Amino acid sequence: MELNLVPQEANQTVFEGDGGGYYSWSTSKSPLLRETKLGAGKLVLHPRGFALPHNADSTKIGYVLQGIIKFEFYPTCIFRPGPSIHGACVHHQQFKRKCVDNKQGDAIPFPLGAVSWWFNGGDSDVVIVFLGDTTKAYTPGQFTYFFLAGTISILRGLSTEFVSRAYNINEEKAHLLVNSQTGVLIVKLEEEINMPQPCKDNTKEGLVANIDEAVPDVAVKNDGLLSLITSENFLVLGQVGLSASLAKLEANAMLAPMYTADSSVQMVYVSSGSGRVQMVGFNGQNALDTKVLAGRLFVVPKFVTVSVIAEGEGMECFSILTSSK
Repeated sequence: MELNLVPQEANQTVFEGDGGGYYSWSTSKSPLLRETKLGAGKLVLHPRGFALPHNADSTKIGYVLQGIIKFEFYPTCIFRPGPSIHGACVHHQQFKRKCVDNKQGDAIPFPLGAVSWWFNGGDSDVVIVFLGDTTKAYTPGQFTYFFLAGTISILRGLSTEFVSRAYNINEEKAHLLVNSQTGVLIVKLEEEINMPQPCKDNTKEGLVANIDEAVPDVAVKNDGLLSLITSENFLVLGQVGLSASLAKLEANAMLAPMYTADSSVQMVYVSSGSGRVQMVGFNGQNALDTKVLAGRLFVVPKFVTVSVIAEGEGMECFSILTSSK
């Protein structure tokens, strides 16, 4: 099997600034992402860091690795910027408008084209990894983002006349709307900017699933846990076309050899610990035998068998599958 299956770190810095950074796994160093049409990125927000409103050309699931972050859901896919700034928002017709807090272990599905923005109101960094399907993306293996604010926003590509007519404002206000935000991707907000509080109905049911706190689907004493979220227990995944799992292995525990029988592809992110991973490809040949560390990501192609053994400190892995079932 002539595939580069070696686990990789995020190897491309897309942006770094006072508010945080965004990093991706490039297809040049991880060509298997392009071949399997999967993409991955990592968002780090420092305290008061604000990721500007954006959408993407790919479906994905965000997994909160650390910290607490505020975001909002809106009822439609139509974005209309206003004078207020919110934590993060997703616009989709299925959802009612909500403002909720996300925490470590939360898995957040994003349908194709959903709009979001993020804000870290805490005193420590927030880290979120995004794993997704780039089948419909402009560039296979990469997420392409379209921003609704900042110096590379879509409004920058419209004339002042178009903006003023679209929002029914005069041209002076239209110019201010387009040019007042001078940041790119991520900015740091001043302390005097107040953020919205969570909605009175702060339920995240149907919007967010905390896979870390979920009742495990498999639990073996002194060995570990395996928790799954699929379209059967998290309906929005049917629209996203993905499912997710979280494996927690105790020291020296093993995740038994397994493969997918429906031609789906698995992408695995090691969130903590370390271990050894092996894969079996064509004709019973070993395709990979290597150590894997926290922060590394690897892809398991269709029908390939994979197994993992944790090292002395144990190991946790969050993964997605290109099937919602």
